[in-house]
Amino acid sequence: MPRLRKVSGKDCVKILCNKLGFEISGRSGSHVRLSKLTPQGKIGTVVPMHKEIKIGTLKGVLKLAKVDEDEFAKYL
Repeated sequence: MPRLRKVSGKDCVKILCNKLGFEISGRSGSHVRLSKLTPQGKIGTVVPMHKEIKIGTLKGVLKLAKVDEDEFAKYL
């Protein structure tokens, strides 16, 4: 089972966009909004563009995006 680790905001956005189907829907300061249309409706999350995102913050981003941690960790 892959484990989550600290990643940069840039890497997090790359994984969510290129591998998991999200699109950049906006930017405000050092945060990027991502969204994805699903049959259940629109899903969105916000990723801080920091050099290093702490694991707790990353878990919050993934929870908002409704992405399983193990699925995300596969691409790390």
